[in-house]
Amino acid sequence: MNYKSANKPMQHGHITKYRPYRRVDLPNRTWPDKVVERAPIWASVDLRDGNQALAIPMTVDQKVEMFGHLVRIGFKEIEVGFPSASETEFRFLRRLIEEKRIPDDVFVQVLVQAREHLIRRTFESLAGAPNAIVHLYNSTSPLQREVTFNLDKTAVKQIAINGTRIVKQLAGDLRATRLRFEYSPESFSDTETDYALEVCEAVMDVWQPTNDDPIILNLPATVEVAPPNVHADQIEWFCRNISQRDAAIISLHTHNDRGTGVAATELGLLAGADRVEGTLFGNGERTGNLDIVNVALNLYAQGVDPELDFSDLPAIRTVYERITGMPVPARQPYAGDLVFTAFSGSHQDAIKKGMDRRRKMLADGGANIPWEVPYLLIDPEDIGCTYEAIIRINSQSGKGGVAYILQKDFGLDLPKAMHPAFGAAIGLEADKLGRELSPQEIYDRFRADYIDLKSPLELRSVKHTDGSEEGTVGIRAEVIYAGKPLSLEGVGNGPISALVDALEQQGWKNFRLVDYRQHSIGAGSRTLAAAYIQLEREDGSSCFGCGLDANIETAGLRALISAFNRAHRDYA
Repeated sequence: MNYKSANKPMQHGHITKYRPYRRVDLPNRTWPDKVVERAPIWASVDLRDGNQALAIPMTVDQKVEMFGHLVRIGFKEIEVGFPSASETEFRFLRRLIEEKRIPDDVFVQVLVQAREHLIRRTFESLAGAPNAIVHLYNSTSPLQREVTFNLDKTAVKQIAINGTRIVKQLAGDLRATRLRFEYSPESFSDTETDYALEVCEAVMDVWQPTNDDPIILNLPATVEVAPPNVHADQIEWFCRNISQRDAAIISLHTHNDRGTGVAATELGLLAGADRVEGTLFGNGERTGNLDIVNVALNLYAQGVDPELDFSDLPAIRTVYERITGMPVPARQPYAGDLVFTAFSGSHQDAIKKGMDRRRKMLADGGANIPWEVPYLLIDPEDIGCTYEAIIRINSQSGKGGVAYILQKDFGLDLPKAMHPAFGAAIGLEADKLGRELSPQEIYDRFRADYIDLKSPLELRSVKHTDGSEEGTVGIRAEVIYAGKPLSLEGVGNGPISALVDALEQQGWKNFRLVDYRQHSIGAGSRTLAAAYIQLEREDGSSCFGCGLDANIETAGLRALISAFNRAHRDYA
């Protein structure tokens, strides 16, 4: 888009160029108190609205692949195109029928304007289809009536009536097809609501739907001209005033011009709608159609089965992006690369605590535990995402996120007191590099800072000796100190206290051992022990060390040496 223009700039103050939206007189609206308790009927329009919005429309082969993709997700109603207006879409539908690619429980939907020659061509395309929905439409809004067609209300309504008559006449020719009928007053969102109802009632009078064989009345927000609460008022008013409510399936088809297409659909369902048309990830003209993935997973997050399978959403997204050439934005709800990612330190800390709490509850035998993790609306694993992407580390990250990475990816469960210093070190490193740090880089930095320290003291080997008193143990440690080999001996109530005694005998003990913790990493023959030591120096400051070894006692001794070296390094 070229933003340079000779036109006048935006108006300010008293705006005269645009008018407020038309409101609906609905004083006793009920939708604000309703709750959606079951999934609507879903109808995918990826192969029509989605396809027409692509810079390079899908080929027939791509359409066939996308159709199969939508069927696997679970769609039972799929708009396959506008076969009367496009030879490619005609050939595509014929291929689906002739190659018997339409499952017995799936309806293919075909869009057609209320024009006789187009309707007849549409019926030619449907010959042999097991299940089909003929979707007839004509524009009804004042703007379309006056600008596009130069027709009054009566003439526009007559277009819908005539089109419906032709569809009903030709329906008898498709004897082998289970046929359903859908009508859309296009631009319903900008049409006088009472007039839209008048047109739909006229269509129903011709079609004669029944409770067992209802008509689909699709009420499209072709252009989103008002807030979602007004859309909900329109839908509730329509549902209240239609004469044969049980003989009609009320369908929504929202666009996203104001950025509230999802909200408009959700409120429209509260207002009484039964069915939703939309596309995967909201692909569509201008700012897009409704994002069905978003609405479906919003329902799922509230404990409602969406009746669509997004268990492997990354794979669904991959197919979509390859076929359409349209990238899914990084912040697209549920599907984007960063939607489960936390860089903020406080967010990372809360997520880590929530995940730890859930892990403990499950380990304690909890079953069907509700998902309650701060900042994560749903469990990423439910839709095929791994926890690897949840916490990523940059200069804005905090101690909790860094600890989470070490625990999740490398099995290191750092004592909480270690988190601040190492988290700050990683933040400084990310800030210096000006980029995100990978989990491996974080681990390598931890090893360098807390495990692989060999100066001034390096432990080469250690042997147990008899303690001088009952209940004590002795050790003999072969070490290198400041480049020189030495043998150290000490006694204590355990190996660690014995090594502390040995250091004290050398005059090197300028600390107090404050804390010691250990845990295992892995299982079976490859299990490692991780040990953590906290020392308090004479000035009251703390330093930490970590040791890894197949032997838990050796891991503790290595942790002590590491903490000792950190104490001397920090003073150096």
